[in-house]
Amino acid sequence: MSARPRAAADGGPLFLGHEIYRRSSYGAGHPLAVPRVSTVMDLARALGWLPPERFRTSPTAKPAALTLWHTPGYVAALAAAEAAQAVSDAVRARHGLGTLSNPVFPEMFRRPATSAGGALLAAELLSAGGSAGGVVFHPAGGTHHGLRDRANGFCYLNDPVLAMLALRRAGLRRVAYVDIDAHHPDGVEAAFAGDPEVLMISVHEEGRWPFSGDLGQDAGGSAFNLPVPRGFNDSEMRAVLNELILPRVAGFAPEALVVQCGADAVVEDPLARLGLSNNAHAEVVAALMPLAPRLLVTGGGGYNPWSVGRLWTRVWAVLCGIEVPDRLPEPAAAVLRALTFARQRGPVPGYLTETLADAPREGPVRSELRDRLARLARR
Repeated sequence: MSARPRAAADGGPLFLGHEIYRRSSYGAGHPLAVPRVSTVMDLARALGWLPPERFRTSPTAKPAALTLWHTPGYVAALAAAEAAQAVSDAVRARHGLGTLSNPVFPEMFRRPATSAGGALLAAELLSAGGSAGGVVFHPAGGTHHGLRDRANGFCYLNDPVLAMLALRRAGLRRVAYVDIDAHHPDGVEAAFAGDPEVLMISVHEEGRWPFSGDLGQDAGGSAFNLPVPRGFNDSEMRAVLNELILPRVAGFAPEALVVQCGADAVVEDPLARLGLSNNAHAEVVAALMPLAPRLLVTGGGGYNPWSVGRLWTRVWAVLCGIEVPDRLPEPAAAVLRALTFARQRGPVPGYLTETLADAPREGPVRSELRDRLARLARR
């Protein structure tokens, strides 16, 4: 692989981003107070991997565009809450706004609407590519918990659902969705349950919020849910990739594929108890790339600023066909050294500021995981 993004007839993969993610926060005590998308943008640019022709600024979706799935009443309530910087008890109860998970903050409409606008732009770009398709990376996306009429689980809107619906509206019928976030994508599943032209696969930690996505839960035949045990390792993810994800996606033959690449399944993340390295995410994305002519890769969870920034930059390298260096050059290492994290205890391990690729975290493929894979294989 080359040291810079590969050239392609269609211009190569596109990165969607925006400065709003640098200057807005859910609040100092919230898990999403950490910088994420801005770190990926800075790190990719410091490495020379994000030339201007590969970057597009995400638009902010208009309220009317959000009603492709969300109810007009909810969209209006979200915009009103930003304007007033307050919600009534009735709005909080009905729409889930102004809670600990989904607080009132200055950009509480504009920030998720920018993520949603990026998803809609991605769908437009991919559907306009004709049979050649294309690749779009949208690290601010992946808000897979958002519900039609309420905020849920840090997610005010549901950009994967909006992207998938926009792809369908553009005439692409068969859309697959693969989610490797530590949490089950309850909002996406609610949107497409029972739809025979959508395939959903989720690999998530068992017993973890939102406490859905049980092994036997198939969303009316549209979903394969695989809850995995604590400590889920790289070897186990490889087994899941080869025995569940790849055969099901290949057999479905999607016209478009959306991959939610949440970074909270790595061992450093404070909100989950899984044990992956970022090699697992890179391997999943690389293996899925040939299986659909149109690919949208989003972010998702991820609450350790070093691990999430490194992981999503690594995913961008995979999409661009870039070989990552063994050690980061000084400008890139400086981006990571500048990060701070209130929950970090003691010195930051050197690999989090000096490298992009984690050391492998292999291990046994446990019998309970083998049993679950075998059960899904019989469907």
